[in-house]
Amino acid sequence: MNDLYTHRDISWLDFNYRVLQEAKDKNVPLFERIKFLAIYSSNLDEYFRVRVANHRSLVRAGKSAQKELDYEASEILEAILHIVNEQQLEFSRIFEREIIPDLKRNNIFILRRDKLSKDQIHNIENYFKDFMLPYAQPVLLVGNKVKPFLNNNALYLALHLRDRENHQTHYAIVKVPSDHLPRFLELPNKSREKHELLILGDVVRHNISLIFPGYDILDSYSIKLTRDAELYIDDEFSGNLLDKIKKSLNQRNIGQASRLVYDRTMPKHMLDFLMSVFDLSSYDLLPEGRYHNNADFFKFPTYEMQHLKDPVLPPLPVPQLEEADNIFDVIAKKDYFIHVPYHRYEAVIKFFEDAAVDPNVTHIKVIQYRVAKVSRIMDALRKAVVNGKQVSTFIEVKARFDEETNLMWGEKLSLGGVNVYYSMPGYKVHSKMAIVRRIEKGTPKIYAYCSTGNFHENTAKLYSDVGLFTADVRITSEATRVFSFLETKKRPENEFEHLGVGLFNLKEKFVSLVRQEIQNARLGKKARMILKMNNLEQKDMIDLLYEANDAGVETNLIIRSVCSIVTGKKGLSENIHAISIVDRFLEHSRIFYFYNDGQEDIFISSADWMERNLHFRVETLIPIYDPKIKEIFKTILQIQLHDNVKSRSLDFEKINTYVTSNNDLAVRSQIETYYYVKRVTEQQDDPNATKPEKAAGKVITKKVKTKNSKS
Repeated sequence: MNDLYTHRDISWLDFNYRVLQEAKDKNVPLFERIKFLAIYSSNLDEYFRVRVANHRSLVRAGKSAQKELDYEASEILEAILHIVNEQQLEFSRIFEREIIPDLKRNNIFILRRDKLSKDQIHNIENYFKDFMLPYAQPVLLVGNKVKPFLNNNALYLALHLRDRENHQTHYAIVKVPSDHLPRFLELPNKSREKHELLILGDVVRHNISLIFPGYDILDSYSIKLTRDAELYIDDEFSGNLLDKIKKSLNQRNIGQASRLVYDRTMPKHMLDFLMSVFDLSSYDLLPEGRYHNNADFFKFPTYEMQHLKDPVLPPLPVPQLEEADNIFDVIAKKDYFIHVPYHRYEAVIKFFEDAAVDPNVTHIKVIQYRVAKVSRIMDALRKAVVNGKQVSTFIEVKARFDEETNLMWGEKLSLGGVNVYYSMPGYKVHSKMAIVRRIEKGTPKIYAYCSTGNFHENTAKLYSDVGLFTADVRITSEATRVFSFLETKKRPENEFEHLGVGLFNLKEKFVSLVRQEIQNARLGKKARMILKMNNLEQKDMIDLLYEANDAGVETNLIIRSVCSIVTGKKGLSENIHAISIVDRFLEHSRIFYFYNDGQEDIFISSADWMERNLHFRVETLIPIYDPKIKEIFKTILQIQLHDNVKSRSLDFEKINTYVTSNNDLAVRSQIETYYYVKRVTEQQDDPNATKPEKAAGKVITKKVKTKNSKS
């Protein structure tokens, strides 16, 4: 391990633990705590399918495959498994000792088989015969002769059986059909106020004797196999990349095993047998509790008990945009921002729907990285073609786990007359941007929407992202060049001056902004940066931040997930402090603030500071020029820095401790942001309104000293 950098995959586990902290926080409503158990598990499933699968492949390939690495793959893999094992023990403790008792206090009972009444037993036996039997798929394992294929992330019971006739013992597996049936089966009971549930695997356990007549069931334990999800494409630069991706998708769910999850109470003889049958090593094993596939907790029944959920925060309208006769006439006068999920997404949808029917619009162009399966935006693009517009979309079909949806939309849009451009070999296009060309008084004018989030109506309700509507020619002219490059693959003749664009000047732009702060600090001037992003891992940028620390630049980092820099360490990074906020919405926006000798430059971006974003993706960094919007984004950053409820320290030796302060006012940044956004939205077109920076109240200007306490 390196003292200057935390390995990204170890840091990611710290992030996922912050999710688990929400599940054990008694101040979080009960059903939301259950949801965080699901998020933690879903995150971990993907992590093993992608990141851990990669480390296992490196270990299998041997030393020669690791020559370019600055770490030992086996060392990282062992550290990952140790950390995850510890977290899984805590997960089980939270579920069994906290969640289940809290459910009981609210008259919701998760029963075991030995607690069922006669009526309930009769009910589950009928349910099994009527609905589950066709999906059970029992297989008797005979040494190495029978090696059944385990579906990715499917639930199975591993059984130890004794033949009643010859008294020989055998092993078997049977599928738990949670991919076809609800995971939580509600049982009949005599009380209307009481809810009793049985988890689907226990229904199978109870009825195993129907599947294996003539055998005594000695033991049963749940298992699940996770498979490598990487798309292995031999050469992206030759042949048809789209066809190669389609073929690779067909292989994803039959990939190499990357994890066997098993009940930690399973005896060694049974685990050894399963390892032999499925060709698994100790690196492939992950013990959990009695139940797996805990992402199914997303579907846990809530019985309309609203008091056990987060209070509703109704998404706020942006009436200046949503109620406009034509949205472009409004944007022509000044820039507008939105901040989802605090704002409704309706303004973005209207941007496309107005463009589709506006007789003055000639072109619509958009980048599609992730998009909803049912999408009004995509429907508007098809409608625009019918109305005679020239419409083009760049579709990134290498967006992991959204490849099939993107391919589906690519085919639909193409059939509808949209010009569809697909992935570039060797790179991903990750920018979140759309432009509309409109003829006004005989002259073409460009309108742009630039965002930190995808054009996805569903995630806009859950992810915290910011976006900018603008007709500022400094931005729109360069945005047009980005689309020209994506369509022609020809480098623009004019350099990018205002935008930072991946593969062109993005990293250089970030470097120059940081170096300006370093220079000002060395001249004795005030120098400060606030950098909010999802992930910080790129070593050149980390080294530059260490250099800024040495020069005396005050740096605040707000990092949701991977944070590979070591912060708050004397002699290395005492001027750099990092926090992470995990709350009811996923922090996804990337906002960058640079004091710049009082000029205060603010940017939004699609890019994190990761190797992939800065070197292998088309990303965009968008300057905020409107003074009022600059103040709004600056205030949003300040609100987050003052969070003393949901903020965790990422500083050296204080990782994941809750940040507290001597401020008597509890500041939960996402709730504060909602009401701040509400105020400034209402004031946007009021000439007598308070300036945006004052609307947030005293908490924003007050300097808060933080101290850390164990969670």
